[in-house]
Amino acid sequence: MEVTQFVVAQRDKALLVGDYGSYRTQLSRRLLTVRRKLNYTSVKGHKFLHLLLLTAERAWAQAMHMKSTHSAESGGKAITGSTRRHINSRLRKAAVYVEQLLELLRNRESGATTDNVLEARAYLVSLQGAVEFEKRNWEACLHVYSEARLIYSSLAKSGNAKRDDTFRDLLSTNIDPSIRYAAYQLKLPRTTTIDTIVERYVHRTDSSYVQQILQANPDALSRGGSGQKQGTSGASDNVPKTLRWRSREVKLEDAATAQALAAVSEAEVKLSSFLNSHRHVEAKAKASAYDGVLIPSQDAVDATKTAIDELASEGVPQSDPRMQALQITRTAVNYALIGWRIGRNRVLCGEHDGATLVQEKTRRLSKPRKDGKPRKIKEESNGRKLSRLRERVVLYDATLQSLDSVKDLPGVAADQALIQEIDTKRAYFSALRCLAIARSHALLSNTKNALALFARALEQCPRKSSASPDEGGLHKPPNIEVKTDQTDYLHNLLSGLVAQHRALVELHNLNEAAVKEAESKAKYAPPMVERLDEYPANGVDLTKLVTYPPKLQPIPVKPLFLDVAWNYIDYPGRSKKGTEQTINGAVDAGAGAPPPKKEAKKGWFGFGR
Repeated sequence: MEVTQFVVAQRDKALLVGDYGSYRTQLSRRLLTVRRKLNYTSVKGHKFLHLLLLTAERAWAQAMHMKSTHSAESGGKAITGSTRRHINSRLRKAAVYVEQLLELLRNRESGATTDNVLEARAYLVSLQGAVEFEKRNWEACLHVYSEARLIYSSLAKSGNAKRDDTFRDLLSTNIDPSIRYAAYQLKLPRTTTIDTIVERYVHRTDSSYVQQILQANPDALSRGGSGQKQGTSGASDNVPKTLRWRSREVKLEDAATAQALAAVSEAEVKLSSFLNSHRHVEAKAKASAYDGVLIPSQDAVDATKTAIDELASEGVPQSDPRMQALQITRTAVNYALIGWRIGRNRVLCGEHDGATLVQEKTRRLSKPRKDGKPRKIKEESNGRKLSRLRERVVLYDATLQSLDSVKDLPGVAADQALIQEIDTKRAYFSALRCLAIARSHALLSNTKNALALFARALEQCPRKSSASPDEGGLHKPPNIEVKTDQTDYLHNLLSGLVAQHRALVELHNLNEAAVKEAESKAKYAPPMVERLDEYPANGVDLTKLVTYPPKLQPIPVKPLFLDVAWNYIDYPGRSKKGTEQTINGAVDAGAGAPPPKKEAKKGWFGFGR
């Protein structure tokens, strides 16, 4: 059985919706249910392992409930009298039950593995360490907690990610803080690391479990056996002794902070190597690589805050050199953390911090077409482009908020040079934000709005930056620093876009003026049917094709026919001879034609009767 997984799962499930009191009540109900189903009313027979484990957890939950209740009522005062004795009694009872569980698992007939026995031993010594912690026997507390940390650290290297994370969480939330507090009570130097404390206080000869671990891994104590993920604890040889922030250099007296900073340095090297060797991977993969730096950076921030709180609880004034050094360290680690967050946002924006709108790579269909022709890659739709631009605007807003939070760090407001650098960086990202919004208006054919936003972005874009370009073949991972070549590229891009959209706006204005002029003339123009010889350059007015209803207007009844070339054209149906006679006006004498007869006059004055 996996003791640690069972205990942690029960605690997380119960404490998610309640407190230690509800956890104890839940364990009591579950114990009663199990005993009824098994028809077993006592745990002294060592028959059922889960009954022992649930009983031990119930005793521990009762002790934690009394401790939390007293702390809330007494306002942080030390626990004394019967309450303290009752808490110690509950913790000892829990340790007794776990000791019986360990004896059962050591029996070969139980079928338990070596890891199961080690988990039970670690669970036992952690409860014994809690007993010594409540008794304030700090040296004995370090002895038992050191053994628990060594066992859990060795178990955290099994290769099972879920199981290893469980052990690491248990170390970071329970074991390590207790060791650090006990070392503080023993007046050990703050620069002493937890690995060094474990190596000094663990019993190497008295415990057969420690000997078993050292036989399997002789370097478990020399390397600290922390079990943390690689790059999150830092090697003891590479732990920095000092920290430089701007023009100041302070000593790192807190060991946890120094270890976290060493882990950050290792993570930065790994991130830089990954980005230089995988330049063509997707933006999401690059952003995921930043998690390896963000996690130890956050650990450094938490460790610095914890050290400051410890000194404040001791009554150390703000003017003390130790407190001043921690405040500078706090500003430096917070600035670095904000810088990596901004760098992650810049990577997600794409190339040139999102200044260019490059079409996304679409996945080609593996199935070929039936006619054998290659499939064409579809062009990205405007809706998808607008969605990407909205995502960039959100990232720019987060970046601007992070830059504003830098000004709230201790000592930043008095550094005018740093304030000026932050304002320059803020102007750079504000220009990128205006650029993204302007591109969205350009996609929607709002040319005037786009021109106004492009001009605003050009106005905000800084011309100079405090950071210089990278030297050498390797490029540093993007962070809060903005280089001169990046600002120059953005300024040149915005200048071109402003000129382009000025021309587009001018063409738009000319087109609008021509349309308005045509519309004004069209009001008095005749219908289209009367202007068929004209080309409609501004389009056809479909509402004015004909005059309807038709108006009453005069038309010629008998059209005049006048053709002066009638006698000179050979029309079909007319003989050539007749045409020539008509042209000459008379017939030749040799033609033999009879002379015309003279019509006799009839009646008086030539009128016929």
